Amino acid sequence: MPDDFLYDPSAAREVLSAGTRPLDRNPAAVYLASLAEGSRRTMHHSLNVIAWLLSNDRLDAFALDWSQVRYPHTAAVRAWLAEHYQPTTANKMLAALRQVLRHAWMLGQMTAEDYHRARDVGTVRGETLPAGRDLGSGEIAALMQACERDPSPAGARDAAVIALMYVTGVRRASVVALDLSDYDPSSQTLRVRAAKGRKDYLAHVPQDGASRALDDWLSVRGYEAGPLFWPVNKGGRLTPRRLSSQAIYNLLSKRGVEAGVNHFSPHDLRRTLAGDLLDAGADVVTVQRILAHSSVQTTARYDRRPEASKRKAAALIHVPYRGRKGGG
Repeated sequence: MPDDFLYDPSAAREVLSAGTRPLDRNPAAVYLASLAEGSRRTMHHSLNVIAWLLSNDRLDAFALDWSQVRYPHTAAVRAWLAEHYQPTTANKMLAALRQVLRHAWMLGQMTAEDYHRARDVGTVRGETLPAGRDLGSGEIAALMQACERDPSPAGARDAAVIALMYVTGVRRASVVALDLSDYDPSSQTLRVRAAKGRKDYLAHVPQDGASRALDDWLSVRGYEAGPLFWPVNKGGRLTPRRLSSQAIYNLLSKRGVEAGVNHFSPHDLRRTLAGDLLDAGADVVTVQRILAHSSVQTTARYDRRPEASKRKAAALIHVPYRGRKGGG
């Protein structure tokens, strides 16, 4: 193995060669098949990046022979990821790498010793602020008003989508997976198929504007079995099929422009819900359950209260500067 490998992962290009195993014996394929659709896309990209690193851009995740990966490879990958990605992203990619190695071991393609040594690389340390931004209450109201001004079926549908995403924190991949049968009007609950972890959970829809928006949409859609949200063409015609995740992104962008709201991502509605609930006094464990986070630490990253306390404390300090006189 080249001496410079710890500094250059691509130096392993002669060590790692393309695998020829069928998909049911391919560690990357078996691992990705175990994930929900939303996570599968992200982790597949992560594994492709790592595979390209280890093969000098010659092999992707399915072509690389993961059974040949050893500790010097994973150590070099960690060093490269730490230099090129934020800690959260780098650690997510390392988690994907560890899981593929685990599957290679379970498939009998690596010894236990080689597997445990290869996976024994530390996490990338560091802390970053969550990506995105919080929406103010005025911005949420403006989005809903933009939908109200649209008399077409799309106006009712978009109001229901925005309301549900804000009050329940449901991810857009889960929104498009909702069926009419998942909504129980009597208990005001939605059965959600989580985009991550393949775990179903109940989301509660408060009896306020959110439930009214959903009722208005159902009065337009009707009660035919199938996806909860349908596409609406420019003529206002409904098509009884499932929306795509991109369609959710597009409708949010459209309503944001109409409402004069600065750019925001679908995840920002989820982020805003977490902050608003914590600001209102909900305990972090309850908010974790509402958002279906696997770790309470993930939820805590959206807590705005420490920043508010820091802002209040900063205001206690006074700089004795009165500004320049005469503007010259």
